[in-house]
Amino acid sequence: MSANSRHDAWNTGESYDRYMGRWSRQLAPRFLEWLGVKAGCDWLEVGCGTGALSAEILARGKPGSQVGLDPSEGFIHLAMQKVEGPRINFRVGDAQDLPFAASSYDVVVSALVLNFIPDRHKALLEMRRVCRPGGIIAFYVWDYPGGGVEFMRKFWQAAIALDPGAADLAENKRFPFCTREGLTEMAQNARLQSIEVTQIEVDTIFRDFDDFWQPFTLGAGPAPGYCSSLDPSSREHLREKLRQELTVAEDGLITLKARAWAVRSRVD
Repeated sequence: MSANSRHDAWNTGESYDRYMGRWSRQLAPRFLEWLGVKAGCDWLEVGCGTGALSAEILARGKPGSQVGLDPSEGFIHLAMQKVEGPRINFRVGDAQDLPFAASSYDVVVSALVLNFIPDRHKALLEMRRVCRPGGIIAFYVWDYPGGGVEFMRKFWQAAIALDPGAADLAENKRFPFCTREGLTEMAQNARLQSIEVTQIEVDTIFRDFDDFWQPFTLGAGPAPGYCSSLDPSSREHLREKLRQELTVAEDGLITLKARAWAVRSRVD
């Protein structure tokens, strides 16, 4: 584990769902609408997490069959509880060594996870291997370098002001390739064809400051992992700094934007 990834805690599915899953669910239908896949296809979702995209594929994509794979047993357990049906199954597995035969799926997708895979190139080659000729490979990641996830950016700006060393842990520094150009290059290097890239944006609306702050205390993900590592006094200083700097509407709501880059391609 690298020093910069030491706070990437992904074992607790419900904590992640509270932190990011609720926003992932807003992205998923927009991604599928853009993808435009016909009914009856065989789908593989690499890095299914807690099932945000899985549920939308099952409901909107009308798959012939569907498999969700993730390395986290906690995530798989929660996904199995949330997404059920005769056409879908979940299993624990590694994106860098997919446990499937070549040319097994019509559509291979990955949502908000590619940047966390140690060998992204290998993962894309594996996705290409298991995709049928003429099939679709598509994925999306948050726009970290562009400050696209505003609530994360607010958190790290406050954290770095109090602790300059926190800058090395922030996603914009760790994942500089999460841009239109960087993702296009990754897809090209994996010999994918007909590459298209678009951005998808959603509102992240927090009921009040506690709704904004509490997920950062749960430890699931880089920012919450960092927050949980702080001593109580430092954590309270960070909390108060964020409270002072966030814009709160008269009704108590905190509204921020979240933007992702989505990539769609085909296999020869």
